[in-house]
Amino acid sequence: MSAELRATYRLQLTASFGFAAARSLVPYLRDLGISHLYLSPSLQARPGSMHGYDVIDPTRVSGDLGGEGELRSLSACARDAGLGLILDVVPNHMAADDANRYWADPTLREKFFDIEPSTGVYRRFFDVGDLAGVRQEDPAVFEETHELVLSLVHEGVIDGVRIDHPDGLADPAGYLARLRDRGVERAWVEKILEAGERLRDWPVSGTVGYEFLNDVCALFVDPAGDPALTSLWQQVSGDARPYREVARHAKLEQVRGPFAQDVDRLLRELTPNFGDAHGKYGSAAPKLEVERALASMLVYRTYVDPVAARVTDEDRRAIAASGMDASIASMLLLEREAPPGFVTRFQQTTPAIMAKGVEDTAFYRYNRLIALNDVGGDPSRFGIDVKRFHADNAERAERFPLNLLTTMTHDAKRSADVRARIGALASMHDEWTQHVTRWFELTDHLRSADGAPDDVERYFIFQTLIGTWVIAPERIEAYMEKALREAKRNTSWVEQNHDWEEAVKRFCRLIYSDQAFIADFEPFAVRVAERGDRAALAQVALKLTAPGIPDLYRGDEMPLRALVDPDNRRPVDFAYNQAMLRRLMGGSPPVAETRKLFVTLRLLGLRARRPAPFAGGYEPLEAGPEACAFLRGGDLLVLTALRGAPDYEGVLADPPGGRWRDVLRGDERSFDPGESVARLVGESGLAVFERL
Repeated sequence: MSAELRATYRLQLTASFGFAAARSLVPYLRDLGISHLYLSPSLQARPGSMHGYDVIDPTRVSGDLGGEGELRSLSACARDAGLGLILDVVPNHMAADDANRYWADPTLREKFFDIEPSTGVYRRFFDVGDLAGVRQEDPAVFEETHELVLSLVHEGVIDGVRIDHPDGLADPAGYLARLRDRGVERAWVEKILEAGERLRDWPVSGTVGYEFLNDVCALFVDPAGDPALTSLWQQVSGDARPYREVARHAKLEQVRGPFAQDVDRLLRELTPNFGDAHGKYGSAAPKLEVERALASMLVYRTYVDPVAARVTDEDRRAIAASGMDASIASMLLLEREAPPGFVTRFQQTTPAIMAKGVEDTAFYRYNRLIALNDVGGDPSRFGIDVKRFHADNAERAERFPLNLLTTMTHDAKRSADVRARIGALASMHDEWTQHVTRWFELTDHLRSADGAPDDVERYFIFQTLIGTWVIAPERIEAYMEKALREAKRNTSWVEQNHDWEEAVKRFCRLIYSDQAFIADFEPFAVRVAERGDRAALAQVALKLTAPGIPDLYRGDEMPLRALVDPDNRRPVDFAYNQAMLRRLMGGSPPVAETRKLFVTLRLLGLRARRPAPFAGGYEPLEAGPEACAFLRGGDLLVLTALRGAPDYEGVLADPPGGRWRDVLRGDERSFDPGESVARLVGESGLAVFERL
């Protein structure tokens, strides 16, 4: 019998933290209110893998993690506690490694991997040469690579799956339909939806929640800060280009750099004779047009089926919005003759271009407000209003009520607590501008003779320090090395400028001991933290009460000021977390360190006690532009203030009648029309009431 789905908890499994270690956490996660452990990839990966996405044998459970016996023991332990398991599955690729028999055997390699016979070129996962694309469109390949996972589902060892990078597949819709036909009722897709993009009507439970991550962050970003922070960024960078132009340029760099071999393969699909026949390109393959088309997409991909000749209105809108060459567009939309291989492969390539050009390049270059620069985010969108947030919640409740709601993942650029602090700068834009201007002056003498770090990099460092303070210098140094290489401005992964990198890391060390800088920085950082932490706590409350299934990342039930991988994989002190949970469960009042844990405990407990409201309707309530209020199932009232200091303006115009209990404070009350939002939410900025 599957456990009731209420909340998931993502665990990152490694050889040093395998199934047995996960099993030891079951009592803690049960007490916290979690319903499902959400496991990172657990099939046999390369020995010593730190993530599990480099699978070498999909027919075996990872021996490094404890093997199938330990996985089954974990499942049984979870079942006994009323919990279940969700497993992260990687269908798109496997390791191109001699330890992988499917790769080492030439016959199996040709059958299982997406390889061009004439050249030996194979589809990669993004630009990673040792991860090769798998031909899941072949039913025999699907059956063999999924036999173990399907048996684990059918036997009840796992309750559902997360599907990694479905956009890399030749036919994502067909793959997901086959998965459902084979008995997988619960599947969540790692589908990155751009702002305004809707998940297709696939047979899935929803996405893993990146759209919620970005929306709930943007909800707390004050749009009034847009002009000031845009002006400041343009002064710092000397670059007035809009974000989309920065992103387009970065994508084109990737197309012409690490993805040049993918472009060549696409061009080989378009034979010279094909070009001649249509009189558009003469005898030359349309290389420039293909390159520009790949870089022009504003969403990850389209889902045209060239075999079934199926094109949707969403596909047409996405192609039209890209502004690509009309002849390329007409081929992709099947309006003129086009090789099916070209259409399919183009759609498999654009997600990699988006990921590497936008998330791993432009997000490190366009630094107006880096809280907005996260997976699936749109840095040009400076906040969203409450109406938009309500509309997205209502649509999710109707179309994908089991969609995951996350605010932190292993792929996120920074944790929710860090994003919330940086996002608070939009409400303090004038002060921020004054301080940053002063910090540039105060730290100028710490730069190297050749100007490292430059002003763009210093501005990135200042925002990062604001979001993470207090953070150990060595963590900032390691993070900045990766950030510099991702930006590809003064150094890169391919052409590493070690002198520049060392100068930037030296700068990061020295500012910690620069008394003039610290004297100006630290008091301001403390004030930002007060606002940011209040916003972060409200975002937790929204995640735990909005339509969908809340997903917690390991350790994020406590304050978590983490940066991008590998910083977000640092060990979690679960013994400490368990001690704090026991203290709260024993009646101790929450303090600053345990406030997030307390809210999580109370609201997950509410979901367990009263599941009906969370399965019921979603009704927005009017509380002014600076607050978010809604009813769930008529019996749960959620109210959060959005921006600014504790004296929030606005009133709850038409509150529900009857008697209510404050879930977080315990008081009982009724509401009068026009009640002050500030009085209802108090210093914490949030309140949740259940009907008596």
